[in-house]
Amino acid sequence: MQSRYISTNQIRLHVVEAGPTDGPLVILLHGFPEFWYGWRHQIDALAAAGFRVWAPDQRGYNLSDKPQEIKAYTLDKLGADILGLMDAAGVQRATVVGHDWGGGVAWWLAINHPERLHRVVCLNMPHLSVMPQVMRKNPQQLLRSWYIGFFQLPVLPEWLVRLGNWWGATRALRGTSRPGTFSAADLVQYRQAWAQPGPTGQPAIQTMINWYRALVQQGPQLPDNPRVTVPLLLIWGTRDQALIRELAQPSIELCDRGKLVYIEEATHWVQHEAPDRVNRLIINFAGQKAEDSDELRNARPQNS
Repeated sequence: MQSRYISTNQIRLHVVEAGPTDGPLVILLHGFPEFWYGWRHQIDALAAAGFRVWAPDQRGYNLSDKPQEIKAYTLDKLGADILGLMDAAGVQRATVVGHDWGGGVAWWLAINHPERLHRVVCLNMPHLSVMPQVMRKNPQQLLRSWYIGFFQLPVLPEWLVRLGNWWGATRALRGTSRPGTFSAADLVQYRQAWAQPGPTGQPAIQTMINWYRALVQQGPQLPDNPRVTVPLLLIWGTRDQALIRELAQPSIELCDRGKLVYIEEATHWVQHEAPDRVNRLIINFAGQKAEDSDELRNARPQNS
């Protein structure tokens, strides 16, 4: 793996890259509260399979730029960052893989810029129009999403998360994952990333939480017909404590060429807990040719 900084969309992103420079580009987008390190089990495997792999710290995270304004974290700006990475790589299209919030960016790109995508893989993140619909109808999901409302408060969330050497954040990671998923050494890396200072000296956790504030204050503007035409694979760990299983099927039904794979026993942190299975799914899916896409139409969910 190599590390460098790339200018895109008027900011600078830190990117970890691996694999042959002439291989098909795969961009790995982490979610909250991770950074590029959240793909540590995937980067080398994808590179060994011949892919050119870029895993950025998304804006507001770790070593990337951290604009302070909440409006800097709307999905159109986050998506434009990734389009700029493709331009910097000199490619018209790439496969985008996103987990959690990174999956949100991947869905946004799939809806708005299918011409820039070869394929899309989303992990435990529903279609952007499905989440609010299910929250209105299913009180279970509304209760599980309590933290979104909490993150709207100024100052208090990031203050509480930092207490006791980031006790709240590390407890959240370990409490929502299978035992042993995040080691003590892993948590050292996460604490360092959360503490990275922004331009005002505030730790990165503030701008990380601003993603949630922007979502509520300036929600994503979706087209009237938000169907996804690019081939899309949705991987879903069924023991997710934040997102109910019922979000997955309605999401894939909004895809013309979609495939849904449930990974039983995996939680929200599916790429950490089932890395070999996730790696095989991504490699096989990203390696398919365009003419193979017809087999994905109306594909039935698979269990793993």
